[in-house]
Amino acid sequence: MIELKKKKFLVTGAAGFIGANLILSLLRSLEDIYVIGIDNLNDYYDVSLKEYRLVQIKELEKKTSAKFQFVKADISEKAVIEVLFQIYQPDIVVNLAAQAGVRYSIINPDVYISSNIEGFYNVLEACRHSYDNGAKGVEHLVYASSSSVYGSNEKIPYSVKDQVDHPISLYAATKKSNELMAHAYAKLYNIPSTGLRFFTVYGPAGRPDMAYFNFTDKLLKGKKIQIFNYGNCKRDFTYIDDIVEGIIRVMQKAPERQIGNDGLPIPPFAIYNIGNNHPENLLEFVNVLQQELVNAGVLPKNYDFEAHKELVPMQPGDVPVTYADISELEQNFNFHPSTSLQKGLRQFAEWYKEFYQI
Repeated sequence: MIELKKKKFLVTGAAGFIGANLILSLLRSLEDIYVIGIDNLNDYYDVSLKEYRLVQIKELEKKTSAKFQFVKADISEKAVIEVLFQIYQPDIVVNLAAQAGVRYSIINPDVYISSNIEGFYNVLEACRHSYDNGAKGVEHLVYASSSSVYGSNEKIPYSVKDQVDHPISLYAATKKSNELMAHAYAKLYNIPSTGLRFFTVYGPAGRPDMAYFNFTDKLLKGKKIQIFNYGNCKRDFTYIDDIVEGIIRVMQKAPERQIGNDGLPIPPFAIYNIGNNHPENLLEFVNVLQQELVNAGVLPKNYDFEAHKELVPMQPGDVPVTYADISELEQNFNFHPSTSLQKGLRQFAEWYKEFYQI
């Protein structure tokens, strides 16, 4: 077990949805820690949301004994990562920086290679050299993978023991590549590393390209929302607080370093699913969302939802079902996400009303 108090954390993607919420939770719960956050604040979606998250972090920092240092930079810039590691010498690294989105990877593949492949390589190399000259170095590298690596697997729920060799989007391919790269570095340089396959993360101040946020924007503007696969998709929606709790528990328990019979490291490497373990039908999800948007006062009670729904075919890169088998997470960390879809969407709807001053 790793004691998190008084540690130095490097969190990439610090202004992102998961990264910012992770940092907020660390600042709230741990004393005398130092969190270094890096983010390039790209314009894949509204930058004001990222700035809003950073403001939240800085406001909370003032009320705690913890310290937060933000660095605006891109993890694909190797020299930047090298300097950060040299200056701060982080104990725990959480790599959440990545170009997200399945459909966007079809439109703009270059950025996925730059951020998800080159950027992660730079982080791995910096972790490797953190042990130079007998230094203690990084105690645990935790990084974001994705449920997208399961591709069109027909076996459900998805288990980390399943073969994931046939990605159906470049985004998924980059995430699978991250797992392979981390395994190689764990074997070669004995870097304790854990990959987390996240399942459809949602909540307040989330990503506007995600369905719940995008649907809300469109409904508010009187536009139609497109429900793919004619409403026959299921998603394992996982609330942000559950994701963050899972990450923090995993951070505290790095895979054990061991030496094999050949005198070389047995890779200290692990993969876990973090999902709600309860897939929701997309039509039911839309029904709950519209109820909560009305209850929060985002939309009027007499809003004609049926007139604003459009059932359309499946999109390239999408899958009909995502469903997380979290038995390993439960067994090793005694953790099971507990936030219901209704409660999670209620929190989002109330935040949305306040943030956009509706």
